Amino acid sequence: DAQGPETMKLDEAGLRTQRSVYFDFNSAVVKADFNPLLQAHARYLAQHPKAKVRIEGNADERGPEGFNKRLGLQRAESVRQSLVDQGAPDKQVKVVTYGEAKPKLKGHDEESWAENRRADILYNGEY
Repeated sequence: DAQGPETMKLDEAGLRTQRSVYFDFNSAVVKADFNPLLQAHARYLAQHPKAKVRIEGNADERGPEGFNKRLGLQRAESVRQSLVDQGAPDKQVKVVTYGEAKPKLKGHDEESWAENRRADILYNGEY
């Protein structure tokens, strides 16, 4: 992989644009590809005690609504735990789930579903 963890250094502008963690179908496991992104956000939070984030968990439209809400929550919780494990203060990280209610793409195909299986990191002032 040409873009190793060393090359993926996020500055504050990068933190503003790199906000989504994507998941496999029916999974809430954070993939290793997202570790550098989460390390950067955790570092930022640790260095900025007034900053707060809300992790918004999402699911694609497949599956019953209750299941998708739980899956969205598990995804948000996985991202929260990853941030805390990497040094973000617990009190600065909250979670919420939208299940399938806030799709990024509205299509009914694999491309749309892949975009919608995500957790988004929003900073205070953005939610």
